[in-house]
Amino acid sequence: MSDHAATVRDYDLFTTEAMTDPDVFLHRVRAESPLAWLPQFDAYLLTRYADVHAALRDKRLDSANMARVLQRLTPAEQEELAPVRRSIEMWMGHTVPADHVRFQQLLKRYFTPAMVDRLRPRVREFTHELIDAVAPKGKMDVVRDLAYPLPANVIAELLGMPVSDREQLQAWSRDIVPIFGNGDVQQLRVAQRSMLEMHDYLRVIAAERRREPREDVLSTFMAAEAEGVVTEDEAVANCVLLLFAGHETTANLIANGLVLLFDNPGQLAKLRADPDLMPLAVEEMLRCDGPAGVIGRDATEPVELAGHAIPAGKHIYLALMAANRDPEVFADPDVFDITRKPNRHLSFGMGTYYCLGAALARMETDECMRILLDRCPELRPAYETPDWQPSMPIGHRLGSLPVTF
Repeated sequence: MSDHAATVRDYDLFTTEAMTDPDVFLHRVRAESPLAWLPQFDAYLLTRYADVHAALRDKRLDSANMARVLQRLTPAEQEELAPVRRSIEMWMGHTVPADHVRFQQLLKRYFTPAMVDRLRPRVREFTHELIDAVAPKGKMDVVRDLAYPLPANVIAELLGMPVSDREQLQAWSRDIVPIFGNGDVQQLRVAQRSMLEMHDYLRVIAAERRREPREDVLSTFMAAEAEGVVTEDEAVANCVLLLFAGHETTANLIANGLVLLFDNPGQLAKLRADPDLMPLAVEEMLRCDGPAGVIGRDATEPVELAGHAIPAGKHIYLALMAANRDPEVFADPDVFDITRKPNRHLSFGMGTYYCLGAALARMETDECMRILLDRCPELRPAYETPDWQPSMPIGHRLGSLPVTF
């Protein structure tokens, strides 16, 4: 361990405990060493609510660039993957704060509560269509048949993409998942290929929007390009990010939330009896198993975290999933309680980098869950144990979620 971490305890994220039961592991880390050192990632880990909350608001901590995953590769591999690095470095939330704000100012009107409410009827239509498609069989894989295509359809419509192309867009999006984790070289090659194919696809639509603008995100970007506010490269790169972030996180929230309900049949019965509890239930799903378990930050100058001096240039992981189960803030933190109030979870972050799509993710999950539980009164799991897959640096995601109804 380096000198700067000499007084901080080391933890291995590749142990069986960390990979199969991350909540238990993080409870132990938080109790033993609120600031931990992760040798495999050359990074710190914060786990207490108060520390994570403070770090989210600290302007000396910048959002970490996902291109960091490429730094561990050989020089030849980094050169091969230079195109994906250049694209990532233009992403909102992965660039300098001024550029992040520039992109947010352009896009925020699409994600206001009022705009999100106007999308509710469309979300209901999509949800019914997806359930209609599997209803004759009386079974489905929630991940493949509902949780992924629903938000993918919504964000693709916002971006202005044809309905006929949405399965291809989902496939491309799945390919770029390793960029957000700890993908190996081959996975990153596939991610780069799919990202570049998406770029080519989006440039064609962008050219159409220059000629004939519509009420969609790409048209907004093209109008901003004409005014010199963004470049085409920036517009295309950020549409890739929006497509991925706009459906990957919501898909995980819907699927993870359903597992929480299956695991807590008393809460599921309470929700069926009173569907108006759904907004509170969604907040508790976000707290207990939100879509972003850990997010990264980079120290741009020296900073004190959890009582330790951290030099500039260090990478810090903020364990939102640990903060959301801190017993200092949440009574019975491991209990899934759909009536929990207040519920000050940190699942969408805070401050400058607060999730742009938070209101949209909440609404989509609310509508999807209401319709699913209403239309499928006999809904039940068709698995013995959930198909959890580790998500680096720590956390998990569902590979599938078979159900019958």
